[in-house]
Amino acid sequence: MTTGSLQPVRNKNRARRDKQIANETTPLLPSKHEGSSEFHEFNGASFSGAVFNLSTTIIGAGIMALPATMKVLGLVPGIVMIIFIAFLTEASVEMLIRFSRVEKMTSYGGVMGDAFGRIGRMLLQICVVINNVGIMVVYMIIIGDVLSGTSSTSIPHSGLLEEWFGRHLWNGRFLVLTITTLLVFVPLASFKRIDSLRYTSALSVALAAVFVVVTAAIAIVKLVSGSVQMPRLFPEITDLSSVWNLFTAVPVLVTAFICHYNVHSVDNELDDSSLIQPIVRTSLALCSTVYIATSFFSYLLFGDSTLDDVLTNFDSDLGIPYSSLLNDIVRVSYVLHLMLVFPIIFFALRLNFDGLLFPSARPISSDNRRFAFVTLLLLSFVFLAANFIPSIWDAFQFTGSTATVCIGFIFPAAITLRDAHAIASNRDKILSSFMIVLAVVSSGVAIYSDVFAIFQRSKPAPKY
Repeated sequence: MTTGSLQPVRNKNRARRDKQIANETTPLLPSKHEGSSEFHEFNGASFSGAVFNLSTTIIGAGIMALPATMKVLGLVPGIVMIIFIAFLTEASVEMLIRFSRVEKMTSYGGVMGDAFGRIGRMLLQICVVINNVGIMVVYMIIIGDVLSGTSSTSIPHSGLLEEWFGRHLWNGRFLVLTITTLLVFVPLASFKRIDSLRYTSALSVALAAVFVVVTAAIAIVKLVSGSVQMPRLFPEITDLSSVWNLFTAVPVLVTAFICHYNVHSVDNELDDSSLIQPIVRTSLALCSTVYIATSFFSYLLFGDSTLDDVLTNFDSDLGIPYSSLLNDIVRVSYVLHLMLVFPIIFFALRLNFDGLLFPSARPISSDNRRFAFVTLLLLSFVFLAANFIPSIWDAFQFTGSTATVCIGFIFPAAITLRDAHAIASNRDKILSSFMIVLAVVSSGVAIYSDVFAIFQRSKPAPKY
């Protein structure tokens, strides 16, 4: 999955990580900061820790919406698209890293600034803020849906706490999200170094694996017993609007693989930066396997009844022994997974948002008051947004069609086409042109399809 040649910088061990970037408006947390005892004994992140952190960045709420993309695309095109987007993601990350090596840039914003100046750097920061806020809002929506239930669909779905204890004021959506924010998100968001989250990241990947294994086991048991049918292999095309509807799956797929904003954070804490590309490939291979398994078995299990958030499907009788227990295991494991993914995404959000507010200030990790202010401000905004946005599909469509495609494909491709240091090959430029055209066309059609669907829903029902 390699495009072009990546020349690692071997002699970077202390010089590159300790280098101060005074004029960088996208701050990046150094692995070692003079005068700070917190970083004194940090000797570099391990390969496995980096893989878990990057995999956790990738595997988030996107996995819950992927079965719904199978319903839109059909099983065969859906799986092909997962593999295709994984290859494009690896290519775009490789380009980004290669260009960052030329001027020894240690952040995505630095590479954008090198290619397009201050405006390019700020545009990247804005897109990361929009993308990450959208993703974390989706996390909170899913947590609220699973623990407290949802009424955003035509059929209301009960939550775990309501099923276990009945309906009470304390297990309502608002209070549940408030408690989760105060007891889970605030403590985990208080770490100043991404490698500090390596153990929670490993646990989050394990919890995602539990979800996949249990879902696969349920689907196989039901398939053997003949109680489920093979899902549609290809999409149903009935008219022009159904063609446009296919493009709405693209932003969800792109969002499912976005990790570019944390690649430099992971790379900066490695003892050997030449490992970053194998780490990226390992993470993408792991995540693609999880995505394909989840999409296949979830869509096999629920078919055309698959909801935008497939977790909400796990609140009814599955038609097998211990159905209730298995439902609870699936939902609890993935809710805990999302809670542990949240701080990884929040890490990049805080750095980029701080860079927009305080472009000339010292690193946020060395200013406790600013660190606390930005952390609480962002957590409050995400919390309020999650209580007002009804569906994860709506959030995915907005962020995936705008900021996410820019971060994942358009910006890395634009950096390559700009080629400020004359290191891009003709193949790189052809691939970059293809990425930009694909991203612009698919996102444009997806936005048009969404707007068209909104107007269709808003039309009054015909009277007879």
